[in-house]
Amino acid sequence: MDAFLQEIAEAIATGVDIIELRLDFIKDFEPTKDLERLMAACSMPYIITYRPTWEGGNYEGPEPQRLATLKLAALKGAPYVDVEFKASALFFAGAGEVPVSTKVILSSHNFQDTPPAAELHARAAAMREAGADIVKIATMANDISDAAAVLSLLQQKTGPTIALAMGERGQITRLLAAKYGGHLTFAALSDARASAPGQPTIAQLQQLYSFAQQGPGTQLFGIMGKPIHHSKSPLIHNTAFRHLGFDGVFVPLLVDDLPRFMDAFREHDFQGFSVTIPHKEAAHKAASSRDPVADQIGACNTLIRQADGSGYKGYNTDWIAAISAIERVLAAGSSDAAAATSSSSSSIEGQPSPLQGKTFLVVGAGGAGRALAFGAASRGATVLIANRNKARAEALAAAVPGGATVVDWEQLQAGAVSADVLANSTSVGMVPNVEETPVATAAVGNFKVVFDAVYTPRETRLLRDAAAAGCLLADGVAMFVGQAVEQLKLFTGTSQPPVQLMEDVVLGKVKVGSS
Repeated sequence: MDAFLQEIAEAIATGVDIIELRLDFIKDFEPTKDLERLMAACSMPYIITYRPTWEGGNYEGPEPQRLATLKLAALKGAPYVDVEFKASALFFAGAGEVPVSTKVILSSHNFQDTPPAAELHARAAAMREAGADIVKIATMANDISDAAAVLSLLQQKTGPTIALAMGERGQITRLLAAKYGGHLTFAALSDARASAPGQPTIAQLQQLYSFAQQGPGTQLFGIMGKPIHHSKSPLIHNTAFRHLGFDGVFVPLLVDDLPRFMDAFREHDFQGFSVTIPHKEAAHKAASSRDPVADQIGACNTLIRQADGSGYKGYNTDWIAAISAIERVLAAGSSDAAAATSSSSSSIEGQPSPLQGKTFLVVGAGGAGRALAFGAASRGATVLIANRNKARAEALAAAVPGGATVVDWEQLQAGAVSADVLANSTSVGMVPNVEETPVATAAVGNFKVVFDAVYTPRETRLLRDAAAAGCLLADGVAMFVGQAVEQLKLFTGTSQPPVQLMEDVVLGKVKVGSS
């Protein structure tokens, strides 16, 4: 009980608007003894919740006693009580009238899936008819398109509504509740204390996603990928938005099928997207128009909504970010020159690129690999392609202007291949598989410069092996920051992106949300 009281004080100190008191989380809770003590500890509005196991909670006792505790809380002046819709008839029929000053949240939880939007709206109407002052519907998102159905409850609400899609695929319903006019959303004091899957922390909502500042006019952006939990795109873009005073929010989007996502959210006002593995080629196909470079590469890492309603225009900011980092390293002969904020120039205007005449091996043949191959070729490099799937490597090699040579995967791993530059475009070595590497350790020394597009962790197994072999290094942070800077220009129209801030926040030198 004392630990629970300490958590109440901790929550109040964070500056939240409302606290939820989950009585079912208190071991040996005694209503007549403990309820008033808990309520007295709250110096701000609070919700009394006593969730039974049959609705995803921890309470296993008699139902009449549980409902009597909720009614007692209301009679003692609790600002809010949360009652399960399935138990609402019994709650309202119990002894004692609920004071007008207590708002009843009728809640419905589905931990298996998300019903169709029409069914959700019918459920909300029935809950309001049953006596809900506030309707709360929470479902499980098995696909991010489920989040669109849940958000429609907020878009078309007829009264105060809380609508949440649980799980990582539904997290945007929590992050964007203020934008869509939700009555409230739920956040945890820490990741370890989350009470539902996909629940963000208070600090994330307040600092990273500027929850209190969101409104109907807030512009929406996000990153589509799978996996996406590792991405620092929300961190870098939301920090930059805040620095620029731009009313926008950037969210992670765990997308399994890009066309299905785009169809589900076509009526939502997303102004732009970053696109990462494995959707860059699908984004190219989904774009209604593309800039010439993205069209040539055949992959887009950026989509921008067009003002004329024609859809999204596709761009590729990957290639220039990665190629420039590698050029800086080659020109300076130093790994330190890779950073996006480096004063070292990748090339002097009117003079040849440092890559001209160099051999450039691309590992991987997906969207990022295409960007690297086309970028290197445009700089006059001789391009080599290595990929586990030889057919994909051959298709990419045939598409590269001037052609490219396919390198046998086994020969690469055996150390029989050498080049001036090795550029990994795959996700091998990314968190959590940090000890994996796309190229055998013994083979890494055959390259002068080694570039890794992976940036979580910054020091990948491939780069550690390359450093030990005496190679020059260009890490994924340089590419990530560089491509994000170009995206920020497209998202906001700024001509003065805060490059140093963006790099510092990715490297952990600036606290989340600071400017």
